Amino acid sequence: MSTGNADQKAFWETFATLWVDKQKDLDTLMEPVLAGVLDRAALGTDQRVLDIGCGTGTSSLRAAEAVGVGGHVTGADISEPMLERARALAGNMSQLSFQTTDVAEHPFVPASYDQVISRFGVMFFADPVAAFANVLKAMRPGARLTMACWSQLDKNPWFEVPMYAAKDRLGAPPAVDPDAPGPLAFRNTQRVMRILEDAGFTDINAETETLLLTPIGDLNRVATHAASIGPAARAVEYFEATAQDFEAIVARVAAEFTDYATPEGVRVPAAINYFTAAAPDH
Repeated sequence: MSTGNADQKAFWETFATLWVDKQKDLDTLMEPVLAGVLDRAALGTDQRVLDIGCGTGTSSLRAAEAVGVGGHVTGADISEPMLERARALAGNMSQLSFQTTDVAEHPFVPASYDQVISRFGVMFFADPVAAFANVLKAMRPGARLTMACWSQLDKNPWFEVPMYAAKDRLGAPPAVDPDAPGPLAFRNTQRVMRILEDAGFTDINAETETLLLTPIGDLNRVATHAASIGPAARAVEYFEATAQDFEAIVARVAAEFTDYATPEGVRVPAAINYFTAAAPDH
């Protein structure tokens, strides 16, 4: 495993407990995003599918339902604790399996998959061109790739509001390369399209869709969730924030999110980059 991807594995192992504990919240929050991936992929019966960065497995489970018992879905992730939850959710579904691996370097059997999907699982590669080139080897000629990534920070209050709340309370953590592996690394659609082209993909398309995230709970629960992940969580960890600091950040986020309260619950606007591409058909 490359040094950069080893860093990502260490990161996800550290935060795996949080992701597992918040599995229901995260899946409900991101349901509109997953729907966008599956709508665009239009998975067919009997297809073989690779789900990159499947986490606790909901995306893989939904894909397995789409391909039926004649197909198969492999959910791949570098975090074994999250895959333990995924296996528990999947039960004995015969057309679904999970693999603890780094897809950037995994020795795939060539031409194994008809489709590759990902919901927020591809923004963490240390060398994205090499990683996608490796994935491409696993795809059959003409196979399709469909993935969702976060767009620009200023279009995603789910990250932006907690980030500034943490910054105002704690200060700014050291600057990082905005294109380094992380949630917003694929915010620039032109950059990602170049990455896919350099990796060998064809028929590459990008679309930014504005939708509403659907978190569970009242403003305080939603604000606590938002402050626990992403850039705000990085600042809280870096500055070793106290419980009082965190409560103040949550209160600030809850106040900002008041504008997103609706009769159906808190609905946070988001901009999502959807990418589709194909393996060469020869």
